[in-house]
Amino acid sequence: MQLVVARIGRAHGIKGEVTVEVRTDEPELRLAPGAVLLTDPASTGPLTIETGRVHSGRLLLRFEGVADRNAAEALRNTLLIAEVDPDELPEEEDEYYDHQLIDLDVVTEDGETVGRITEISHLPSQDLFVVERPDGSEVMIPFVEEIVTEIDLEEQRAVIAPPPGLIDDRAEIASSRDDSTSAGDEDA
Repeated sequence: MQLVVARIGRAHGIKGEVTVEVRTDEPELRLAPGAVLLTDPASTGPLTIETGRVHSGRLLLRFEGVADRNAAEALRNTLLIAEVDPDELPEEEDEYYDHQLIDLDVVTEDGETVGRITEISHLPSQDLFVVERPDGSEVMIPFVEEIVTEIDLEEQRAVIAPPPGLIDDRAEIASSRDDSTSAGDEDA
């Protein structure tokens, strides 16, 4: 199975290094020197990592055969893809690969069917489940522990505790206005 583990950014310096946008929770494993990665577009790879280092909070990589800035710049926006055993699990207990979550049934804690996870959207602040409802519509559910209370891979389901309005149209509207009558309207 293939997992996207990074996207190549701009060239750094003149010796062929590139910045990378890391898309894995295990960069020390997936982006280590010696790792051979497939690419998208396929015509730019496969690429073998020669060196890696962190500079000003960014990961910099150099690939075998990429010796100058022009060659590094030609790799810009290339996706780096690792070949992973489908039975391999992430190191942390509460971490999951996308392929483990796709097609899980989503139910509320009360057992109400919400739908099926069709996609995982990775945003800078959090991940979202894109869930297809039985009627064909979609709902996005933040993958945070306050909402997604359980992932049960054996039962192939994700249990959620949605706040009002997330999966239905019964949003609670909070107001700081006092609905009681004002002092000037009281009977004397």
